[in-house]
Amino acid sequence: DTGAMYRAMTWWMLRHGVDVHDAAAVADRCGEPRIESGLDPLGPTISVDGEDVAVAIRQPEVNAAVSPVSAVPEVRARLVAMQRAAIEEALSGVGIVVEGRDIGSTVWPDALVKVHLSADASARATRRAAEEGGSDVAATEQSLRARDAIDSGRAVSPLVVAPGAVHIDTTAYSLDEVIDRVV
Repeated sequence: DTGAMYRAMTWWMLRHGVDVHDAAAVADRCGEPRIESGLDPLGPTISVDGEDVAVAIRQPEVNAAVSPVSAVPEVRARLVAMQRAAIEEALSGVGIVVEGRDIGSTVWPDALVKVHLSADASARATRRAAEEGGSDVAATEQSLRARDAIDSGRAVSPLVVAPGAVHIDTTAYSLDEVIDRVV
């Protein structure tokens, strides 16, 4: 879950009082946090400076700030390098499934299998609200649309369907149905 790495970086910036809308300030400090992403699919973990942040990075304040932080080229360079290192290490063993918005287009464009999952913003907002225990669907949808616009328009590694990726629109599917189509 590479998105968790960007969320962890964002969480650290917020915790340390960095103005997440000041790209230069974010760039200056992005080398400081020690972010570790566990690779066990049965027990995924994410920590910053040794602190488990799996719950903290899913909070509304992080949701609201992750896009501007993730658009900073220095942040992307650091985290993409970490992601590539993890993939290279996993490929020497049993392999890896990597989930993220730019894996097939930027992080690992030579991946053997690339699947691009999409859904309309309304469906994604309903799913996210259910995951978050009933958060405001309309506000969640507005936030998702804003994030999509930022991610699609950023100069470095914009959100695109990777060449060679199989595209699946999951709007009308349950999780089990999506898994069936992917597998």
